[in-house]
Amino acid sequence: MMNENETLDCIAIKREAQARIYEEIKGMTHQEEIEYFRNAISTSRFREWWNNVELLSKAKYENDLVAD
Repeated sequence: MMNENETLDCIAIKREAQARIYEEIKGMTHQEEIEYFRNAISTSRFREWWNNVELLSKAKYENDLVAD
């Protein structure tokens, strides 16, 4: 936990994460990158949220097809 005199550098954290991801996906094909990110989200704390987003997106797409 941070004390009141510490600051959180969000930009530095973001850049570190981007650099780490860049190193991990460097040299991958587009399809390998897609799989990398799918695997990353499926094993993260955001898995349930992402599954709901995908379900809603699929339902909207199917409704749009029916409406046409």
